[in-house]
Amino acid sequence: MKEIILAGGCFWGVEAYLSRLEGVVETKVGYANGHIENPTYQQVCTAETGHTEACYVRYDEIVISLEKLLNHFWKIIDPTVLNRQGPDIGAQYRTGIYYKDKEDLEIIFKTKAEQEKRYPIPIVTEIEALRCFYPAEEYHQRYLEKNPGGYCHIDLDATD
Repeated sequence: MKEIILAGGCFWGVEAYLSRLEGVVETKVGYANGHIENPTYQQVCTAETGHTEACYVRYDEIVISLEKLLNHFWKIIDPTVLNRQGPDIGAQYRTGIYYKDKEDLEIIFKTKAEQEKRYPIPIVTEIEALRCFYPAEEYHQRYLEKNPGGYCHIDLDATD
């Protein structure tokens, strides 16, 4: 199994979307790459922690390749917008790909280069080594399953 952390705005929709992909065996929402240990949602919302709302993804690379997983990710974000996705605004809503394995960089940059051809302005999605990931509070986990019809800026039916 492989792991990667993806940030694409509000983590509820990112998790709901990615968890539906064949080959994704576990997802967990949380806070990534900030400078405060074990932040709370309220702290992250202040934009003073450096964390972004993110989704931990564990996947079976035999069933879904990193390239295919990232192509799904690129489909649900606007990678040209800094600190915003949909109506959500703030540094905690920035987009990012946080890798655990350096060997994933080649594929990450390959998919980014393919995306750059689609946009007339630069992509601002962060690509960084994962420094830290703290799971969010339990009420955020699988939020849209627990709250059908809850807020989501992502088209959850676009997983084909």
